[in-house]
Amino acid sequence: MQKPIPVTPDEGCAWVTSAGSGIGRAVALALAREGWRVAVSARHLDSLNEVGQAAAGSKGSIHPYALDVTDQEQVTRQFECIEGALGPVALAILNAGIYLPVEGVQNLVPGDFSNSMNVNYLGVVNCLAPLVPRQMKRRRGHLLLVSSVTGYGGLPRASAYGPTKAALINLAESLKFDLDRAGVQISIVCPGFVATSATAANPFPMPFLISADVAARRILAGIRQGRFEITFPRRFTYLLKFLNMLPYPLYFRLVKRLTGWN
Repeated sequence: MQKPIPVTPDEGCAWVTSAGSGIGRAVALALAREGWRVAVSARHLDSLNEVGQAAAGSKGSIHPYALDVTDQEQVTRQFECIEGALGPVALAILNAGIYLPVEGVQNLVPGDFSNSMNVNYLGVVNCLAPLVPRQMKRRRGHLLLVSSVTGYGGLPRASAYGPTKAALINLAESLKFDLDRAGVQISIVCPGFVATSATAANPFPMPFLISADVAARRILAGIRQGRFEITFPRRFTYLLKFLNMLPYPLYFRLVKRLTGWN
């Protein structure tokens, strides 16, 4: 099977959600350095304006758009603004997400679960709704959904977060059948531990922790290589994939040992 030809800045603009910090910020800056016009969105313009300042001197440019991905009507309006100002969205990195750790299942907070699903999963669906028809009509484009290795299998403290990331993996797999027919690429991004404000509060060891800049480089490499799954660092993420192939008793025993969960 022939690898797809990567999209280029000549074909339109890139759109990165949750681009004010972390992986989204690093990816937006890396794209701008490669010459892309990058629409960056997040709820707060201040952080997006800072990203624009950080991109000064790049071959490309940064264009901020305030956006709450849980508001479907607002997403559609801002998408139309982006395409009207910057041209067709050829590349989209749908990265918006929140991490609400569950400290104890004896005190479940349903709101944490619904908020996680609304942002991490439905927020991506809200962005796909206007994007997919346009890219399918043009028979060109690349969509990246940012999931996590927590989507591979259940992990401690991730009962609100992990299911949303598992849903994204299944969503990308399901959409690929139709998108392949239309000439549109889709990728699922499954990072391991990345040093961001979300992971800074983790009270457990984070093996093979990498910076957001390294994560951005891995994502852009995956785009160039046309990979469906972009996962890193592989020495860690492939271990988790392997663990999820084991019988459950062994899986739970090894995950407890690896995470220090007693």
